Formats: sequence, structure tokens, C-alpha cells
Amino acid sequence: SFQNEINEVPFFDIHLPYELALKIFHYLGKTELGRCAQVSRTWKVLAEDEVLWYRLCQQEGYLLDTSISDHSCWKLALKNCRARERTLKTNWKNRIGAVSQLRYELGKILCDVHSCDGVVIAGYTSGEVRLWDTRTWDYTAPILESVHGPGDAGPQPHVSFVRINSSLAVAAYEDGTVSVWSLMFGREPIHHYQHNQRIQALALGSEGATVATASGFEVKVESPNDRGFWQTTETFEIQKLVNFLNLVPDVTGSPVTVAAAEDIVYLLKAEDPGKILHSVYGQPVTCLDVSAREAAFGVKTFGWLLNEPNQILLYNLETSQCLKKMGNSLGDFTCVNLQNSPPNMLVTGNKDRRVRVFDLRKSESLCSFYAHQLGVSAVQMDDWKIVSGGEEGLVCVWDQRMGTKLWEMHARHPVRHVWFNSHSLITANVPDEKTPRGASIMDDDFTTHRKHQGIIYAYEFSVDQLAVESILPICRSSYDEVTGYNYNIGLAVPYDNI
Repeated sequence: SFQNEINEVPFFDIHLPYELALKIFHYLGKTELGRCAQVSRTWKVLAEDEVLWYRLCQQEGYLLDTSISDHSCWKLALKNCRARERTLKTNWKNRIGAVSQLRYELGKILCDVHSCDGVVIAGYTSGEVRLWDTRTWDYTAPILESVHGPGDAGPQPHVSFVRINSSLAVAAYEDGTVSVWSLMFGREPIHHYQHNQRIQALALGSEGATVATASGFEVKVESPNDRGFWQTTETFEIQKLVNFLNLVPDVTGSPVTVAAAEDIVYLLKAEDPGKILHSVYGQPVTCLDVSAREAAFGVKTFGWLLNEPNQILLYNLETSQCLKKMGNSLGDFTCVNLQNSPPNMLVTGNKDRRVRVFDLRKSESLCSFYAHQLGVSAVQMDDWKIVSGGEEGLVCVWDQRMGTKLWEMHARHPVRHVWFNSHSLITANVPDEKTPRGASIMDDDFTTHRKHQGIIYAYEFSVDQLAVESILPICRSSYDEVTGYNYNIGLAVPYDNI
């Protein structure tokens, strides 16, 4: 009878217990399970078991933070997740979405921008630091209070650097002050400290609460102790001025910092304070990025050795060995992204206007795009696309496998920040000139101001977010579509709805 078959599953000429049959089906993929479901009623019940489809869903990286009881039909849940991913990919490729500008007129000129999971932090020449949460459209952007009170004499110092992670926001100012805010507890800083000189680099751990700053010949690492009180955990004295600074992610115990100072790369640990990872006299480091186990940086060789042009070096942080020397370009490597790239991949931008993708298991580049009119200033990639920003203000989106440019957007100033996830993209054009000529008339003259100020764009490609009601009318274009124009992107122009 059918009831018997549920407990004893017929496998050709033998009957197996249900659990054992389920274990066999564990080795099958979606297609095989679909075929098995057509064999008989018993096999259909088995092939559509929730445990199997929940496991397939997790294997493909969907709904990772859910338990098996959260959905009644995991086969349908997987189908919906795949359909959503396909739609997102189509929207990215065809530039279907909404775009908004994150402007703050009173902040004067934009100095630095950073983002984490759709939350954007921006620092301005007025000394103000502002947050936007692009995940909610009705969010009012708070201004984070600085240590410099409004009553302090003279203008506030410019913001030099800003960084943000899931729990903290940090800003470094021109006068050597550093302020740390918690994203949970209001606008007042929870910690601040001072350097004697201008800060050259600022790093914030991708998770947790560790801040590193470099000023003069000193690198300071600050983090809270067990009771939550902030303190200087480490101070390192080094021989040269730091250009780039990164905290190594996912480190247990005391924090590990990688600092590039002119032609030396330091691996700064509490137990080994002055460890040099790489040093070749007269060959300065031009960019740096760090993942949990490796550091990648560009080195400029000045062409003294014609057989060894500018390269990207990859070092293992545990063994301090050089694993790879990649690329040989006449231009300097200006940006490198290792931490956010897919496993064994690395993407770089170069002064020779090319974006190159490297497979860390090989030495030559997988693909190279002739991307920008001036040098490339920011890059990020995932498993199928690359987003690059250039010194001339162009943001390009590339299909990595096809080697083609999908679309581009242009704004006036160099692109200094690019960040994306599956459904959103944030780009920032930051002016190099912080005090443009005619600055005296700029306090009230917003037209001149807008030209010089710099701009942050937030793009949303997710279908859920595209309901017209959920987006400010200023961000949706009501133009009828013209043949040959399929970008459908909401234009951020104030007089679209006339």
C-alpha cells in the first residue's frame, strides 16, 4: 500500500527505510531531483522533501540566516530566489533602476566618502560629517556632532578621511583629531583622540571596533577594552611617512595592521612591532589592499630594470612570503581590490587607463579593459561584473566574461569611491580642489557651489524598491520612452514632473 511505501521506499527490487533513501537523494542536484519526482508517487514525496531543498537553497547561498521552519515550501523559495537574482542581473545590465543624489549644500566641498552595506558617510570642508542610509528612502541624514563645539573660535578644520563599518563611523580632521561614533548610540562621539600632526591615513576594521591612524612617523591603534572603555592598544614608530593603512580582517587577539610607507610595507603586530613585509629601495608602493590572509600592493619601479615594469605583489601575511608578482605595466597601479573580490581573484586599476583582472593562481591578467580617458581611481568586482571609476569622473559597469562595457555615467570630479552589492551601487565624485577660486562668493551662491562641491550617487536595481510610491518623485523620470533609449533610469532632475 502507499502508506507502507512512505516508510519503506522501493529502490528497484529492494525496500529501504525513508531516512536511508533520503540520504541517497542528498547527493542529487535540482535537475536530478526533478527527474526522480517523475518516477512514482513515493519518489515524488522523497524528491520534494523540505530537507533536500533547504540544503540546496543554502548551498547556492540563498537565505543563509534562516532555519528550515521559516518556509513551508523550500522548493518554491529557491525558485523565487533564483528568479529575483535573474531580474537583478537584467536590471544591472540594462540600467533599469532608480538613482538619487546625496547632496548636502551646507557642507561646502566634499572631502572623503565611504560606505558599508548601503550606509554612506561623507566628510566636508565645513568640518561636518554626514550619514545617509540608502536602504530606506524616507531616512533623514543626521549630521554627526564633532568634538569641536560650535562655540569654538575660528572655523572647524576640514575632514581629511571618513570610514564606516556595520557598527562604527570614524572621521579624521586636518588638525590631527580623530572622532569615533557608534551607529547605535546617537550623534555624540563615543571616543576621540589627537595626533600632533596631520593624519596621513585612517583605517577601520571591516568588523568589530578597531581604528588605526598614521600621522608623522607614528601609527596608533585604538580599540575598546573588555569593559567598553576606549584606549590606545598599540603605538608603532616607523621610519617613513605612511601612504596607505589597512587593518587585517578576521584577526583573533590583538589587531594586525598593514602600513605602506613610501617604499616599505610594514606588518605591524603587538608581538613583532617593526616587522617589514616588503622593502625595495626607491620603488614606492602606489596602492594597497588586504584580505584575511594576504596583502596585495602595487609597486612603481621607475623602469631602471627594463625587464621588470610596474607590478602588483601578493604576500602571504602568515608566512610573510611573496606569493606572486603580477602584471607588467608601464603605468602605475593606482587602485587594487582584493578584499571584496571573488575567491582567488583580484581587480586593479592603472594610470595607463586600464582595468585588469588577475587570477591569483596565474601570473598574467585574465582580462584587461581600456576603461577611462585618465587613470582609473576606484574598482570593485563580483563573479560577473566590474565597476570602475576614473580620474575624469566616469563610472563604467563591465560584463567581465563578455569583456564589454554595459553602461557608463559621468560627473565632474574624479571618482574616489565605488561600492556595490547585488542590488545597489554607491559612487562618489570628490573634487581634488578643496578651495576653488572665487570661494568667497560660494557661501550663498549655490550654482557655483554645485559645480565645485562633488557628488554622491546611490543607484537601486532591486525590483522591490522600484514601486513608484517608495521613491521620492524627484528621483523618478516621467519621460515617455524613446526608441533606442532603454536605460529607464530615474533621472535626478528637479523638473522631471512638470
